[in-house]
Amino acid sequence: MAEKNITWVSEFLLIAFTDRPAWALPLFLLFLLIYLLTLLGNLGMMSLIRADGRLHTPMYFFLGHLSFVDVCYSSAIVPQMLAVLLEHGATLSYSRCATQFFLFTFFGSIDCYLLAIMAYDRYVAVCRPLLYVTVMTEKALWGLVTGAYGAGLSSAFVRTVTAFTLSFCGNNEIDFIFCDLPPLLKLTCGDSYTQEVVIIVFAIFVIPACMVVILVSYLFIIVAIVRIPSAGGRAKTFSTCASHLVVVSLFFGTLIFMYLRDNSGHSSQEDRVVSVFYTTVIPMLNPLIYSLRNKEVKEALRKVLKRAQLS
Repeated sequence: MAEKNITWVSEFLLIAFTDRPAWALPLFLLFLLIYLLTLLGNLGMMSLIRADGRLHTPMYFFLGHLSFVDVCYSSAIVPQMLAVLLEHGATLSYSRCATQFFLFTFFGSIDCYLLAIMAYDRYVAVCRPLLYVTVMTEKALWGLVTGAYGAGLSSAFVRTVTAFTLSFCGNNEIDFIFCDLPPLLKLTCGDSYTQEVVIIVFAIFVIPACMVVILVSYLFIIVAIVRIPSAGGRAKTFSTCASHLVVVSLFFGTLIFMYLRDNSGHSSQEDRVVSVFYTTVIPMLNPLIYSLRNKEVKEALRKVLKRAQLS
């Protein structure tokens, strides 16, 4: 009789921020502005890299792909979040929730892999400058990027299939901005140990593995910078890595806080704030950080603006 009374979930209700109706319109306008700036900044960065021949280097090749992924990553989350705010909640079918989870995992994983690849690129540039041209060939660049997309696809596929073979029953409300793993696990019933182990194992191949590559790369970079005799030379070398280091710290810092911690004692409101930061704010900040910190980008932007004024 107890099993017959179980209500199995066939759709999910996103209710993030609906507990404060007065905040709906201000938050809608704020997130809409952030999303538009994200599109403008990242699409602008992609166009700038494509238009200026001085930016046709491995570092900006990877940055162009990072901007593309950030646009897709943000677009998988923010429009749905805007609908939740506008309609004071949004109902998602089982398949639509799974699709959103897949896209978020796919593009989020690629972001991690690209940041790790960019750290390796900086390592070769700083520690092996004479071999840089022979190591970072066009074939190698496309191989690394293709590997990032392929690894992201396989990780997203396995994690999505595993997550959505779980049994969901009872309450179908997700007090979150999108269909993410932590709130979904709260709705599971029955034995989910095997699926959770698979999900965790594949998570280890993304966040911690990429962090190891980044940390090892920057360890060698720091050693190389310390060995440079002049202070000016050390500052110039470090400046080539500063933008990437800032982006890595922001992105991985929030992911670690969200996924690699003990979830007990943490409120849903705290989780929502963190998730907003890594899904909406960071994709907006990335092109801004790179444009402010990189002399080549600023010069290319001045060139485009000057050309626009003359025309």
